[in-house]
Amino acid sequence: MIARLTNGVPRRALILLGLLLAALLVAPLVVDAYVLSILILILYFAYTGQAWNVMMGFAGQLSLGHSLYVGVAAYTAAALYVHFGLGPWAGVWLAILISMAFGLVIGFLAFRFGIGGVYFALLTIAFAEFTRVGFDHFTWVNGSGGFFLPVTQSEDNDPFNLRGDPVMFYYLLLAITALAFLLCRWLLTGRIGYYWLAIREEPEAAQTLGINVFRCKMIAVAISAGMTALSGVFFAFYYNNLFPEQIFSMSRSIELILGPIIGGVGSLFGPILGAFVLTVLAETVTELMHALGYDIPGIKQVFYGICLGAVVLYLPNGIWPPLRKRLGLGDRS
Repeated sequence: MIARLTNGVPRRALILLGLLLAALLVAPLVVDAYVLSILILILYFAYTGQAWNVMMGFAGQLSLGHSLYVGVAAYTAAALYVHFGLGPWAGVWLAILISMAFGLVIGFLAFRFGIGGVYFALLTIAFAEFTRVGFDHFTWVNGSGGFFLPVTQSEDNDPFNLRGDPVMFYYLLLAITALAFLLCRWLLTGRIGYYWLAIREEPEAAQTLGINVFRCKMIAVAISAGMTALSGVFFAFYYNNLFPEQIFSMSRSIELILGPIIGGVGSLFGPILGAFVLTVLAETVTELMHALGYDIPGIKQVFYGICLGAVVLYLPNGIWPPLRKRLGLGDRS
């Protein structure tokens, strides 16, 4: 398996990847609490960007409602913990299964009846909105009033129940982001990855060649939804509060996909680079506005729009592909 993951990867790319991982491992030892919170945001968006990239970047299926999987998984794991005392590492499996079920229903309706392109994207938005309205009136999780997880004051970290300080959450998120990267590399270099590439570029030709397009698309949706569910569980136990309007919102879905779009859709490093660039610049703009005494509502969203417009105009393939070519890091990174 290791040979497959490293096959065709330039030595320079492996060295740079090792240096990046080493820097991330030691970061909590040298940064303050504020910078650590920014790093957690970066890793969160890098992970969710990779999950979305499986569906869109690898298989070419545009989803604009990925907040659905985040929210369903977050509420599932949180409710199991609050109402039944079931720890997050047990509840996460049910959360993943339910999120995958939602994804498979959407995929079945779309792919079986030939719904694609912008109409598939609209279908994903519709499901996210339906679910948001449903949770607004779901009294078992307190509806629109918000669902809150109990927070205990303790000096000890409890990774089994995801109770602890930000450093613990940072290393946990770093681990799952690294594993997601390896999984995406494994998928991209395998048979299913080449099937997805054929479907993304020319689905009719892929069908003619004997590729089961419906099955391959469904696999992409299931994997993407399941991966995204894990980020929802992390969100619930890190922030300890859930509101339907917040977690299922269209703006949440847009935040999840901006990283891979700006970094480079379909690449491995693109979602990670995009998350880093976008989060750092957005936080810098926010802090600059506060320092100047301005409190402009929605300034971060305006900045996201400017960044997206600039990338579409000047780097339509994202930041990473031209940078990858300049550094000589191969074509499938």
